[in-house]
Amino acid sequence: MGCQMAQMTDFRSVEAAEFRLAMRNLAGGVAIVATGRETARRGLTVSSVTSLCMEPPCLLVGVNASSETHAAILTNGRFGVSLLGRGQEDLALRFAGGAKGAERFATAPWQQGVLDVPLLEPAIGVLECVLHHHQLVGTHGLFIGRIVATRRGNGDPLLNYQGTLRALPQA
Repeated sequence: MGCQMAQMTDFRSVEAAEFRLAMRNLAGGVAIVATGRETARRGLTVSSVTSLCMEPPCLLVGVNASSETHAAILTNGRFGVSLLGRGQEDLALRFAGGAKGAERFATAPWQQGVLDVPLLEPAIGVLECVLHHHQLVGTHGLFIGRIVATRRGNGDPLLNYQGTLRALPQA
């Protein structure tokens, strides 16, 4: 098997633009990942959240390593994931770069969860995580969070598909 692995490394990676175009065809749920409190709150929009395992219950999220949120999660060792729904497109865009730092939290109601992390009150669901593992891969940090609390909400989920935010009607 060692020889096969060596041969696999001989392939070149596709260009970033080609990869981006290919991934536009994969619909992804839209969420805000946040940590901290008051003026030290940091958060950003992601569409790279996935369940990882049930024992222990964990999720995986990718965060750009150059973001303030990446550093804040490493410092705090915990984070919240607020799942966005229909009508929260402006909030998704705000956390994707429309504002900076704690200013991002100014236009929506937030509460601090049991882990003292910011959670969007009108989210269609929230998950609170303690940092279980972190790994840098290229430009991003992969955070594995062990889920210690959840809350369900209501609404149609917000998706990113073909670079556009769209709501998926509930069945």
